[in-house]
Amino acid sequence: MTRRLAYAQLTNSIGDGGFLVVSALYFTQVVGLSAARVGLALTLAWGVGAVAGVGLGHLADRWGPRTTAVVLAAATAASIGVLLLTRNFPAFVLVMCLYASFQSGLQASRQALLAGLTTPEERTRARARIQSTANAGIAIGAAAGGFALHLGTEAAYTAVFVLDVVAFLIAAVVLGTLPETAMSRAKGRFDVLKDRPYALITLINAVMLLYMPLLSLIIPLWIVQRTEAPTWLAAALLVLNTAAVVLYQVRIARRATGLGAASKLVRHAGLVMLASCAVFAVTAFGVGAWPAAALLVAAAALQVLGEMMLASGAWEISFSLAPADRQGQYQGFFATGTAVARMVGPALLTTVVLGWGAIGWVLVGGLFVVAGYAMGPAVRWAREKNSTSSGAMTDDLYMCV
Repeated sequence: MTRRLAYAQLTNSIGDGGFLVVSALYFTQVVGLSAARVGLALTLAWGVGAVAGVGLGHLADRWGPRTTAVVLAAATAASIGVLLLTRNFPAFVLVMCLYASFQSGLQASRQALLAGLTTPEERTRARARIQSTANAGIAIGAAAGGFALHLGTEAAYTAVFVLDVVAFLIAAVVLGTLPETAMSRAKGRFDVLKDRPYALITLINAVMLLYMPLLSLIIPLWIVQRTEAPTWLAAALLVLNTAAVVLYQVRIARRATGLGAASKLVRHAGLVMLASCAVFAVTAFGVGAWPAAALLVAAAALQVLGEMMLASGAWEISFSLAPADRQGQYQGFFATGTAVARMVGPALLTTVVLGWGAIGWVLVGGLFVVAGYAMGPAVRWAREKNSTSSGAMTDDLYMCV
């Protein structure tokens, strides 16, 4: 059953990959919006989506995650189709808010569905397999989007959007073949909003997720503005990242065997990301084109290693600390960390890294280390709170350091 969930993720990831590659040029060149307006709309949309994801995750607990995921996958397909008809800024903002909300809710529903289809011991490894499959799908979709960019026509861009619509509809069909889970039909309210330890864990994870805008925005600009390396290396580093996740994410996830091991993975991820930032910083000192390229590859390899360690640890923590009948709302809340990183990261990292150079890289690396070390005490606080309220305590509690 988790294989079918992975197939559903694969299909909509193909659509996502194409959308990510062509959407900016479609909205600016075809729709006629300015780059500033597109950026503002995306920031607003993902902010709304982050909030909506919690509510839609709660809906998944009430209606069942399978049913909710099917509806939201179909709704995402519909919103993409409506984007093809959108030609003014207010309508664009509205439709993008719907798109981001459906996507956030779909992510929470899929996570809750995965929790219901697997045992606690299997969840993180199953999530890693799905992530590996998703990265492969994004690569396929990105290749299709790249071909559309090569053609550079409205028809080519439109074809990629249609591919995205079809991909989400197929995902909805595949999700519909899965059984509904026994943990659904929860009657409670938004308990996650009162769970302060889980909120702290989500915030720490959001800080660690600042690697996302580093990879997609800051590193390409850094290569062009601050190093002598060839500009095409930015695309090569993205390929390296995708391939590494496909090949190694499942192996690394095997190390997340409990909250203690997961906390250690996050802590070590912070140290690895510091090392990555330090190597990126060295490339600012005029070392030459090919030495800079070699250093950038090494830094990117360290970065993706830290990314995979963080993902494995965070999945284990987010699943284990969420009540069984509240996985939808808890996963929706945990996913707000991604939206926060996407909203805050570009402006913050552009100022710190591109503005301050090597010193900025070291400061960002230090931030990763502080966040990584903070995760253990936060997890321990959450377990102590849960143990006090339920009278249950596991023997790995004090392994979280």
